[in-house]
Amino acid sequence: MIIGVGIDVAEIERFGAALERTPHLAGRLFIDAELTLPSGERRGVASLAARFAAKEALAKALGAPAGLLWTDAEVYVEESGQPRLRVSGTVERRAQALGVKSWHISLSHDAGVASAVVIAEG
Repeated sequence: MIIGVGIDVAEIERFGAALERTPHLAGRLFIDAELTLPSGERRGVASLAARFAAKEALAKALGAPAGLLWTDAEVYVEESGQPRLRVSGTVERRAQALGVKSWHISLSHDAGVASAVVIAEG
């Protein structure tokens, strides 16, 4: 059963400007593993914008309650290339209260826009 669906878009250039303008923003939005590639390089702004869109979409799928922490949701990619969500803390508690058992996530970026869809399934 689908419990919630969320979708969000982020303009990549605008998101990148926000990261440059506010040095601590990346640390408030992402955990360290989301900011770097397995090689240790910093992840590109398009990828970060897609991850941010996924976190916004996740919040919408959960009914957009107040008090969710951005860093309580991790967007990661399996070796197969499939994106996944790992939740903890505030996000995990809200998901459990709604009966969420699994997540489906899709990320994309093209033509200057990053997008994400998140489906919460119970």
